[in-house]
Amino acid sequence: MSALRSTVSGTLARFGVDPYVLAILATVGTAALIPARGQAARGLGDLTTAAIALLFFLYGARLSPRAALDGARHWRLHLTILAASFIVFPALGLAAQALTTPLLGPELAKGVLFLCLLPSTVQSSIAFTSIARGNIAGAVCAASFSSLLGIVVTPLLASALLGGGGTVRIDGGSVLSLLLQLLLPFLLGQASRRWTIGWLTAHKPAMTVVDRGSILLVVYAAFSEGMVAGVWHSLSFARLLVLIAVCAAVLAVALLLTAAAGRRLGFDRADRITIVFCGSKKSLASGLPMAAVLFAGHDVSVMVLPLMLFHQIQLMVCTVLARRWSRSGADGDRQPEAALPAPRPQPVRTARADRLDLERGGMAEDLPGRR
Repeated sequence: MSALRSTVSGTLARFGVDPYVLAILATVGTAALIPARGQAARGLGDLTTAAIALLFFLYGARLSPRAALDGARHWRLHLTILAASFIVFPALGLAAQALTTPLLGPELAKGVLFLCLLPSTVQSSIAFTSIARGNIAGAVCAASFSSLLGIVVTPLLASALLGGGGTVRIDGGSVLSLLLQLLLPFLLGQASRRWTIGWLTAHKPAMTVVDRGSILLVVYAAFSEGMVAGVWHSLSFARLLVLIAVCAAVLAVALLLTAAAGRRLGFDRADRITIVFCGSKKSLASGLPMAAVLFAGHDVSVMVLPLMLFHQIQLMVCTVLARRWSRSGADGDRQPEAALPAPRPQPVRTARADRLDLERGGMAEDLPGRR
């Protein structure tokens, strides 16, 4: 069984397909066929709330404050990545929303904007940076900073940019919900780290199951609600193709902008790789729980569909980039050999230089003109 699992995982990896994304798609299919209704849906809502709190507790317990502080010295790198995540990406999302609303409809266009407000990923950003031989320590710190700030910044951005139509309303109740479900569990995880980190490290496979199982639960709850409400009947195949194209275009622009910023700001190769992978990615693990809290009372499944598609596209594209940069030892702006500048011409050797080479052990005063 383990050999079969390894073979399947290896085959999927060669094609850039994340097995976890397949699990998410299977969960969506289950919600389409067997959605939770009535009392089961209410129980599922309570269970989802507890799962989100547990998820952010584990985030807090695993994030090392010392590692984040140690990496804070490289402030130019971190500010560049944070600016890409929370300034450049939201501007890109606003442009995408304005251009695609006539094609996608208001809800899907808002979902595109929402994914642009999210923090960077942590695990995959670090993994891709490592494969491409980038600044791993910088990736750990930058992704951790982004994830931590996202707990506060993303809800504020969502309220400012998505609140106009009543999609997100930050009032006393929603603030309390955010504190209880996201920030408080995270802080409790940080406070418990000295007692829990050893156990969590020793049981890492089990914690991975808890992490991913919590996300799958959120996906099932969101898409069950959408199926019961009948919203999926309004999503045509043509609109789905347009949405995929929009997500791919957003990622392409983000990759180009982060790569250009790294070069223009004078970062070395390792830091430029870190900027590309940490500054162009968005977190599914943070986005789905946040959507469940921020968009309570709205159709969460439609709002998170762009994020789910973007997640798979970024995994496939970044896998290709990381492998290519790892093999070539360059960061993507390397010119082909035919386009490289001509080698600097070597100076013409003189008889005096030849005589210096031949006179082994000769002294300077033996040369002409020095006697």
